[in-house]
Amino acid sequence: MAEDRLVRQLKALAHPTRLGMLQRLALEPEICACDLGEAFAVSQPTVSEHLRVLREAGLVTTRRRGTTICYSAVPEALSELATVVAALHPRETAEAA
Repeated sequence: MAEDRLVRQLKALAHPTRLGMLQRLALEPEICACDLGEAFAVSQPTVSEHLRVLREAGLVTTRRRGTTICYSAVPEALSELATVVAALHPRETAEAA
């Protein structure tokens, strides 16, 4: 994973609302932007801004259904990010062994 992309993804997830949105998107195959606004009690412009940041970080994709835009998590991006974060465990020192 390119370092700049990883940094962009981690920055995107540093906001609690975006993290919550991505967690919800990871559990459901596709969610309408209006449903996310209701779930997080934020205005539609705020939802759009958070989803734009997640989309530009490569964490979500969009699909237009009539006048509605639906969002989905990008499974490959989540797997790569999970692998990087999982590798951040402390190494054992000689004293601890």
